[in-house]
Amino acid sequence: MRKLKIIEHTSLDGVIQHGQDGDFPYGDWTVPYRTPAGREAIIAAHGGSFDLLLGRRTYDMWSDFWPKAPSSPLADGLNAATKYVATHRPEGLEWGPYVGFGPDLIEGVRRIKSQEGPDLILSGSSTLTSPLLEHGLADEILLVVYPVLLGRGKRFFAEGTPAHTFELVRTESMSSGVILSTYKAAGPLNP
Repeated sequence: MRKLKIIEHTSLDGVIQHGQDGDFPYGDWTVPYRTPAGREAIIAAHGGSFDLLLGRRTYDMWSDFWPKAPSSPLADGLNAATKYVATHRPEGLEWGPYVGFGPDLIEGVRRIKSQEGPDLILSGSSTLTSPLLEHGLADEILLVVYPVLLGRGKRFFAEGTPAHTFELVRTESMSSGVILSTYKAAGPLNP
């Protein structure tokens, strides 16, 4: 059975939004904190071979960038990965290889995880995170936490995400102040 790992870049206050999306004013706020060591840690976290699980908006944003990006271990891995896209509108999926698995996220991910293949990586796609955690489909979370407060923007966890516990697997700090913490899902929080 394949594992599903969520890799998310987040501010201290949980904001994962990047770019000039809507009224979000901060663009790519992660740039000042990027280092070669951080890049290598992210590449290692993806593993040698992986597939992607993406929502349609993230797929569309990434398909405008990654196919044109210079060759690098991360770009090459993302471009080679099969992209499983949760979407109501499969037309226009061109960055491949890809599979549009329809609007039923939970059944689609269960089916994909039950098949043979490399592990799945979910990054971005904030609307997918909470339901995947609620249904116990995420096996691991890597939070890449930047030493910045943004105050507003899309958050990693949606309001109303069911309470859940996690076990810390490992943590690593970068000279830039970025902290990488890996967690595995432990189960629901029992009050």
